[in-house]
Amino acid sequence: MALGILYVAATPIGNLEDVTLRFLRILKEADYILCEDTRTTKRLLDRYELTIPSISYHQHSSPAKIQQLLDYLAEGKKLVLVSDAGTPGISDPGVVLIAAALKRYGAELSIVPLPGASALISAVSISGWPCERFSFFGFLPHKKGRQSMMKEMFASNYPVVFYESKHRLAKCLKELALMSHDLDLKIELMIARELTKMHESVYYGQPEELLEKLQNDLDMQKGEFVLLLRKIK
Repeated sequence: MALGILYVAATPIGNLEDVTLRFLRILKEADYILCEDTRTTKRLLDRYELTIPSISYHQHSSPAKIQQLLDYLAEGKKLVLVSDAGTPGISDPGVVLIAAALKRYGAELSIVPLPGASALISAVSISGWPCERFSFFGFLPHKKGRQSMMKEMFASNYPVVFYESKHRLAKCLKELALMSHDLDLKIELMIARELTKMHESVYYGQPEELLEKLQNDLDMQKGEFVLLLRKIK
């Protein structure tokens, strides 16, 4: 029996209209959709009146669950891997399943990307900064390794892109302000908030300026954030 196909599919990061015709077609042909949170994915499926069996797959999924999914591929099944929002495999547990599939089946298995929304690329595209090259750091560690990673970001010769949660945004801005002062470096930040959503906002400035704005603007304290950092010569 021929191996199945593992599709790695981007989903909207906010606006449910940000799907491709190809994505919708493949879903109609697939056997299962693998979801971080089946409730989140159901909202997307309902929007387009799609009915497809859903299987929960996330960062806490057991090795046994991964083996079950790999067995489905051995049976010729077509699986569509999605995250709650954006492109799987980028700061996302989907990379574990993809790596396991490659280890088990190698080049015999078709792993097919279904490109689409990405908070990372969306933020870079509207920055107005030269980003022929940039460094991506994903989510900063909560505690251990956080300062080391920030020092690595400051050492980059290219713009830096990273994610931060609303719970640590103020802390992050304070840390960046302190570190830029200690290293005698001047930096500029861009904060993209709630990309593609109703309250999408973009802010530019130095850490101290943005921290003051954050403290005085309750709306700025809500949502999901992508940050860009560059050194000013």
